[in-house]
Amino acid sequence: MGPGRILPVPLLLMVLLGPSLVHGMEGRFQPPAAQFLHQSKAECRFANGTHGEVRYLYRLIYGRREFVRFDSRRGTFEAVTELGRPEADAWNSRKDILDYKRGAVERFCHHNCQAWEGILTTKAQPTVKISFTKAETLSHHSLLICTATGYYPSEINFKWLKNGQEQTEEVGYSEEFQNGDWTFMNQVMLQTVPERGDVYACQVEHSSLTEPITVQWEPRRSDSAKSKVWTGVVGAVLGAVFVAVGLSLYLKKRKALPTAPAAGLIS
Repeated sequence: MGPGRILPVPLLLMVLLGPSLVHGMEGRFQPPAAQFLHQSKAECRFANGTHGEVRYLYRLIYGRREFVRFDSRRGTFEAVTELGRPEADAWNSRKDILDYKRGAVERFCHHNCQAWEGILTTKAQPTVKISFTKAETLSHHSLLICTATGYYPSEINFKWLKNGQEQTEEVGYSEEFQNGDWTFMNQVMLQTVPERGDVYACQVEHSSLTEPITVQWEPRRSDSAKSKVWTGVVGAVLGAVFVAVGLSLYLKKRKALPTAPAAGLIS
């Protein structure tokens, strides 16, 4: 966290009240309408990360204007406008109120900072896979899709490689999507004409990884190529079986036929 950065710990109380319900304001300010907005905000500011000075601010706002605040640097309430002077004087005269607000640095700021740091430093590694599809029915081009999913935080880098060479042409990027479990998913596509012997690789870099994840894809190892190879092998085996069975039946039938007597022989 940089100097003066406000920790994103939300504490915003917005109360819609009638004029007679705000303590200490009766007779000193006439609201412009039958109802008005009263807000209280608490902020934690860290001067040098979480190891430096921690400053707690408690601010009261009437309408759109701050009228009184508590600053842990001062340790007392301060009237920002005349409207807040009676409140500041009254609260500064109460030791129990001052002690409670002074303790908010540890109770509110440090406690929530540790909780948020645990969330913000959590990381999840991506799962990477490559899928293959034809770009067009009558086209030789194919579309390789590299998908990374289940990673946190966002921001991930993709790189397509063909035979070890980075590919920058015919590369398409999709938008990053957030999953329902706070993780993210993204895809990068490569349109190419794969040939036997080519080796494609999708390389993914993410802050959760000590080194990039590299997933390879080769045309001869694709599902469609495997299917064609197995279809050919099965067809060849079945063909050989049918030929063998047919030949065996033919030989058996020929042996079973009676032998005709030779011409010109008399018994």
